[in-house]
Amino acid sequence: MREPAGLLHVGRDLEREIVPMLQSEGLGLMVWSPLAGGLLSGKVTRDTQAAAGDRRASFDFPPVEKERAYDCIDAMRAIADTRGVSVAQIALAWLLHQPQVTSVIVGAKRHEQLADNVASVQVRLTPDELATLDAVSKLPAEYPGWMFERQGEGRRKQLADAGR
Repeated sequence: MREPAGLLHVGRDLEREIVPMLQSEGLGLMVWSPLAGGLLSGKVTRDTQAAAGDRRASFDFPPVEKERAYDCIDAMRAIADTRGVSVAQIALAWLLHQPQVTSVIVGAKRHEQLADNVASVQVRLTPDELATLDAVSKLPAEYPGWMFERQGEGRRKQLADAGR
């Protein structure tokens, strides 16, 4: 199942074509559902389900590849715990570090959630943290990209061996 394009952490599909077009035209991106209906807030894990009353407990939308999302949540939780902030703040901060993102539309149910989301603007991720989050959430290679990578393996090895 393909994820909606708005889920940059879980389904970064619009980075294939839309983001390059936005960059070439000098346009910004307003991200909807940046926390994937609460999933990327960290309150749901591989081992816990959405609590009764949570949107994802009764309406599992937007659809996401759950294992990929959990990998992202694990990486965000490690950063959040180190910094003493919420997983949601790390998810939103990552988005706000993306040069094409000009705004995010958050959907908080409670005042505390809104305050937590707004606090994400104060989080400045390090280059290493950004690299970690980029790697765990990167898009899988598509054809012909994976083919070019595979075809070049032998030549790269030859060049590396020649350089020794």
